[in-house]
Amino acid sequence: MLWRVERITIRVDEGVIRAAGIYAAERGTTVDALVSEVLTGVANRERILAARRRIRELSERSAVRIGARAWTREELHTR
Repeated sequence: MLWRVERITIRVDEGVIRAAGIYAAERGTTVDALVSEVLTGVANRERILAARRRIRELSERSAVRIGARAWTREELHTR
């Protein structure tokens, strides 16, 4: 899949940019990468929430029922 990369211009307070630069440098990345990650998360949020709702719906309709735990951790690790 090919993606078209767009450039944007934003206005941010000088102090915020300075702090973001320090934050990014401490993590071995760039402010550009941080902004891209945040915007990607925002763009994907609704899709992720819809997928979670669908999983919840499917699990509620499932005929499978899980009973009480009848084993201990030690029993599982006994060979």
